[in-house]
Amino acid sequence: MSKINQITRESWIMSTFPEWGTWLNEEIEDEVVEPGTVAMWWLGCTGIWVKTPAGCNISIDLWCGNGKRTHGDGKMAVGHQMANMCGGRKMQPNLRAVPFVIDPFAIKTVDAVLATHYHQDHMSAEYAAHVINSGITTVDENGKEIPVPFIGPKKSVETWIKWGVPAERCVTVKPGDVIKIKDIEIVALDSFDRTCLVTTDSTGPDREELTGVCPTDMDDKAVNFLIKTPGGNIYHSGDSHYSIYFAKHGKDYDIDVAFGSYGENPVGMADKMTSCDILRMAEALRCEVVIPIHYDVWTNFMADVNEIKVLYDMKKDRLDYKFHPFFWEVGGKYVYPRDKERKAYHHPRGFEDCFEAPQNIPFRSCL
Repeated sequence: MSKINQITRESWIMSTFPEWGTWLNEEIEDEVVEPGTVAMWWLGCTGIWVKTPAGCNISIDLWCGNGKRTHGDGKMAVGHQMANMCGGRKMQPNLRAVPFVIDPFAIKTVDAVLATHYHQDHMSAEYAAHVINSGITTVDENGKEIPVPFIGPKKSVETWIKWGVPAERCVTVKPGDVIKIKDIEIVALDSFDRTCLVTTDSTGPDREELTGVCPTDMDDKAVNFLIKTPGGNIYHSGDSHYSIYFAKHGKDYDIDVAFGSYGENPVGMADKMTSCDILRMAEALRCEVVIPIHYDVWTNFMADVNEIKVLYDMKKDRLDYKFHPFFWEVGGKYVYPRDKERKAYHHPRGFEDCFEAPQNIPFRSCL
């Protein structure tokens, strides 16, 4: 049978997706984290994988979904948080703009699944299904083998349970809560995700009416995380907007690396931090390195990190900044403090072994 007669849509999908296959899974598994350091990988959106010297692996906001895949009726669901925020009704053109760099069903080891909040691009039913059905375990502080915990605010826990994650596997956290796993300490902190405050439990004709109603408690909907590791303290701000209370977190905790959700907000929308906000957040948190994330994933919120660089260069001397930005690539690795002075990432370029084996060319002049 000819090759083209064997190819179907299904075979194409299975041979192509996820685009990176298990490349990144294997890299994370094989990584030996040196004492006094911590390794991180950007999984897209606000998804981060963290690995420590003791082999503690945690995922934060690992998400394996997509955005719009059809124009449908051209309308947003009534009650969707974006519709609530701006009163818009046209379909939000949020198409996924980056590849899937990790295969959630090929993950062999994880010690905790974390979610900053319950929006669809920060949690994954597919990943949850794999962790539950594969029987992956971890150990508690006493060395006892236990099921992998799912850690997040109340609304995230409700979402996991709705998907079928056993309630006893879930840990509800609110600001101030501390959880220890192997050689890390997870501290839940206040979130400033105001989009979460206009997110309702129902959409459509029976949407929840928010007009004139006092906002619900942010602590039930979203948290930020501080991950204390042997290599440094990592601050994950989820989808937080800018808040002057970042300065309180910066005074209360030593923060080495801070992640902030950056994006180019469409007119009429305020869902991501701007370039100025990213710098203000970093200054307030007193961090060493600030890394913008989230700008990569949605076609309608994509932004240029060079704008952050231009503003940083304009302001760093006058304001005496003690931090610098680092511009990452999805799927890339960052080891702190080894990579502390790096300003930008490039994927490995390869060919380090050039001319170490005999060439197969007619003559050298063709080179």
